[in-house]
Amino acid sequence: MRNMKIAWVTDSTACRVDELENNEDVYVVPMNILIGNQEYQDGVDLFPQELFKFLKENGADAKTSQPSIGVFQELYTKLQDNYDHIFSLHVSAAFSGTISSAQQAAQLVDIPVTVIDSKILSYPLTKLILDGIEAAKEGAKPSEIEKQVLTKINTGETFVMVGSLEQLHKSGRMNGVSFFLGSMLKIKPILAIKDGKLEVVEKVRSIAKGHIRMKDYLDHALQTKDIIEVYILYGLNKAEADSWVSDLSGKYPEINFSSHELGAVIGVHAGEDTLGISWFAE
Repeated sequence: MRNMKIAWVTDSTACRVDELENNEDVYVVPMNILIGNQEYQDGVDLFPQELFKFLKENGADAKTSQPSIGVFQELYTKLQDNYDHIFSLHVSAAFSGTISSAQQAAQLVDIPVTVIDSKILSYPLTKLILDGIEAAKEGAKPSEIEKQVLTKINTGETFVMVGSLEQLHKSGRMNGVSFFLGSMLKIKPILAIKDGKLEVVEKVRSIAKGHIRMKDYLDHALQTKDIIEVYILYGLNKAEADSWVSDLSGKYPEINFSSHELGAVIGVHAGEDTLGISWFAE
């Protein structure tokens, strides 16, 4: 009896590492980014460097929108000819309505589709997909894969130091008074992603202080949890992220640290200097 053939669908907020790019069973649905009157597809005709260049040089505002139900329905319909099951893992429902589009499209096709709210984005979302793919290779059934992925989601922690209060304000994630006071005081909020939702946990006045506090969050987690991988997430400054990876690797030799780009959609809301730290507990 042959193994069940599974297709993996995600959206462009997932970090496109080689393991996804080179896997013929992985399909990425692009988010939409609107700059002025021009609409772009994230990761297709607009990438982070180009986005931030637009924002700097033109002073343009950018907005994002989710893929439509029709886009998902069309993809699922094409996949049902060659696959037995579809797993569709997406950015947190608190950040985007993408999951809703996927769920509604899943009701319109004949192939079984398991839609999962990752409650996260960027590389942690990618990691969930990679783990699911590995479980499928080992012969796990769809119900077992779903249980494994959902269990892992609940062990995740993510903290993000926002790079641009202006972008956060323009995107509607910060009100005018908070933006004004934060800009005047040079405050950088640190946000936690808890149960898929953003929550301000602290406000610091320098990047260096932000680094220290996010390291403290990791120290606290390590007191009670077994963590073997930690992901440093960055907007555009890869050099800074890699430097932090090097520094943390020296302090925690038993943990594997790696840096990963947040992507254009996240940059619209948080800015190019955003830096985050994320992990799943074993």
